[in-house]
Amino acid sequence: MSDTVLTMSEGSIAQGSQSFAAAARLFDRQTRTDAVMLYAWCRYCDDVIDGQTGGQEQQADFRLGQQQRLEALRSETRRALTGAQHPQPVFEALRRVAERHRIPTRHPEELLKGFEMDVINRRYDTVDDTLDYCYHVAGVVGVMMAMIMGVRDERTLDRACDLGLAFQLTNIARDIIDDARVGRVYLPSELLVRHGIARVNAEDPTQRPALHAAALDLLDLAEGYYYSAYHGLAALPPRSAWAIAAARRVYREIGSKLRAKGPRAWERRVSTTAVEKAALLAQALGDVAVSRVSGRGRPRTDLWQRP
Repeated sequence: MSDTVLTMSEGSIAQGSQSFAAAARLFDRQTRTDAVMLYAWCRYCDDVIDGQTGGQEQQADFRLGQQQRLEALRSETRRALTGAQHPQPVFEALRRVAERHRIPTRHPEELLKGFEMDVINRRYDTVDDTLDYCYHVAGVVGVMMAMIMGVRDERTLDRACDLGLAFQLTNIARDIIDDARVGRVYLPSELLVRHGIARVNAEDPTQRPALHAAALDLLDLAEGYYYSAYHGLAALPPRSAWAIAAARRVYREIGSKLRAKGPRAWERRVSTTAVEKAALLAQALGDVAVSRVSGRGRPRTDLWQRP
């Protein structure tokens, strides 16, 4: 069972996130094992809700039976968190990680609450509404990942949450058009109205300049959370700090490319190449070194606070 659980988890991260897979190689062996197992459960739940495999190839009828699939995920997750060995490798992976690192039950449940927001097609009117969604689908994952790295200090967990928020804000900006094509809009309506958009139309090229301006607002918002996360690196073990700094660099680069491409940003999915990732991993090592000297003690102000 052990080999099956880990093999499944390794396959999940290799298929689902090249960015995080590259950064995760920098962890020590046990931290990497637990990180990829947690990732595998998160990825699986996301795929089940969205009718995808590895975050790709969305089924046309994915909305059919979503509520039932969500309830099944909740049931199996609760079963896994009771402590008894689970027969499904993906839930057994969660069980082992949660037990080893004493992850509170409420955190996996909060992630599923985020997926429920997709199931009910929640409307996002304000920036705080969007940040609440970002917390539930990404910020809480940052908290759980930090716990895997040995973090228990609430202030450092806030910084870990901030990195998850920054990642998700970047994802939303990158995926505006793809999301709109399946009926999802995570950009808050107050932001859309500011740029003269009453309704996002993925097939209207004349809307792209205004959408790009709105995306830039999201990326500007993300910068505050990337900055906060940087000042949490010093509290992590050195190899974990390097892995997280690398992931931070890679995701920020996606945002930089979105900025540079302008309204043409959605003609092709924005990503980083293997060569770019290698350079960013090297730069991240410098971030870790500098953060050890200057990264501690900076106040976290004017940022959304996790519940």
